[in-house]
Formats: sequence, structure tokens, C-alpha cells
Amino acid sequence: MNAIPLSLPTAPSRYLLNRMGVIRLTGEDRVKYLHSQVTCDVQALQAGQHTLAGHCDPKGKLWNLFRLVVEPTSLLMLSPRELFAKALPELKKYAVFSKVGIEDASDELPLFGVAGQGADAWIQAQGLHAAAVDGAPYAIQLAPDRWLLLGHPAAVDTLPAEPELDWWGQEILAGLPTMSALHQGEYIPQMLNLQALNGISFRKGCYTGQETVARAKYRGANNRRLFILQGHVSATLTPGDTLEWQLGEHWKRVGIVLDCWQQQQQVLLSAVLPQDLDADACLRIKGDEGSHLHGLPLPYALSDE
Repeated sequence: MNAIPLSLPTAPSRYLLNRMGVIRLTGEDRVKYLHSQVTCDVQALQAGQHTLAGHCDPKGKLWNLFRLVVEPTSLLMLSPRELFAKALPELKKYAVFSKVGIEDASDELPLFGVAGQGADAWIQAQGLHAAAVDGAPYAIQLAPDRWLLLGHPAAVDTLPAEPELDWWGQEILAGLPTMSALHQGEYIPQMLNLQALNGISFRKGCYTGQETVARAKYRGANNRRLFILQGHVSATLTPGDTLEWQLGEHWKRVGIVLDCWQQQQQVLLSAVLPQDLDADACLRIKGDEGSHLHGLPLPYALSDE
């Protein structure tokens, strides 16, 4: 098996996350309102805490997959900006009945990644790891030596810059799903391993799409999950490219690329594939007969929900 072609920098480095945007909820009903819309338990979170979560349509298919960050007087939903055209109107649909304000705050709140050996110590030295404070830059930890900055502290400009694409490659290696607009309305949360990433509460009250999400857990009504793949290709890889699985002398369509990182011919990608796919399955990109992909182990335990 080839070595993984992406690793953390040898020193703390910054990534300007232009791809990511921010939806902000304010108002006295913000927690109650969002709690009734999304998969996570919003009411259980305190200021400074964060979690992955999903916002589904009535059939349980995801409009938005986001990281929820709790501030003292607001809630922040961090996800790719390209999802907002559909996700934002859906989130606002019932807001007229509640005391809640919902807005795209992406231009007000720049987002940076900080990663690399020694990043934990650098964050601590800057005093950025404190609990969330409205209007002041702060940081949340995603993994050892990997942090997300909310706001633009001057100190971040002193760090060497790395390509934003490498940040998303690190997300892939962490088994964290990232949706594109073309995936909206395609996947239930469990297909993106959200139940294994603490992104679904099965104890909270009703929310949009809950019946489908619960059925996938209690009746085994889901046969697909997120995989991490590595390999080589001959052409530029993009989300939505079709994956094929070799069965004897034939190739069968098995899924599409969710997100990808590429350096010349080497690639890392995430994809939603059948749960029972063999660990040694031979995969390729449709139309690229010279491509070859194999699975990498997930860095977390995956339940059978």
C-alpha cells in the first residue's frame, strides 16, 4: 500500500478557509428554533462548545451538513458556502413564527485553519483557546495540532500559509464528511457517518426528517456509509465523479466522489459506498481506466446504526 501523500506541516501553519461560510442565528428563540430543525441536541450545548450536525428535508435527506458553534448570544453554523442557496431558505422557512434572526455572516467572520506540529502550543500562547466571546477571535480544537479559528487575530498572519485544499485533505483523512451543492437532498445523515461523529441525538424531540433518521437506526434501513479512499488517477478529480467497482471482468457503478484532495496523480477522497463493500475491493473512476483506488481505515469506530 502506498504511503498517504498528505501529512500535517512540521510547524504551525494557517489555512484561509474561503470555501467555508457562516450562518448566524440570533434572538431569544435561537436555541429552541434550531433544536427543532437539526439532528444534534442544541439545548445541551454551552457557549464555546461545538458539534457536527445535519439539517434534513422531510424525507431525512440532508440540506446542510455543518459544524455548530455556540457563542454566548448567537449560534454559528459553519459549512461550505455553496450549500447556502438552498440551505438558508429552508432554515428560514418557519422562522417567522419565532423570535430568531438568521443571516449569512460569512463576510463578517473570516475562518482560518491552524494545523501543524506545535499548533496546540501556539494556540495556547496566543490565548485563543478560551470559551467563545461574541465579536472576539477564538479557536476550537478539532484534533491534536489542528484548530479552527473564528475571526482574524493578527497573530495568524505571522504563520506560513498552506493551500486551503490541504485543509480539506486533512478533513478527508479524519473521516469528516464535506458536502457540495450537488449532494443536497441525496444522503441521510447516517450515510455520512454522522452518528459516529456525535452529530445525531436519538434522545431529543422531533425535528425535520427525524422519522427517516430513526428508522435507519432502529430498523437497519441504511446500507451505505462514508469511506476514505486513496490512489492515483490520470485526470483532474472533482466531487460528483462516478466510482466503479470491479466484479470479475465487469465494472459496476458503486457511488460518487463526495470530496477530494489531489496532488498531480495522487488522490485522497471520501465517498458514500455500500456498507458491505470488501476492504480489498478494486475501485476506479469511471472513464479513467488507468485509475486505481483502495480504502483506508476510518480513524473512529463506526456503529451499526
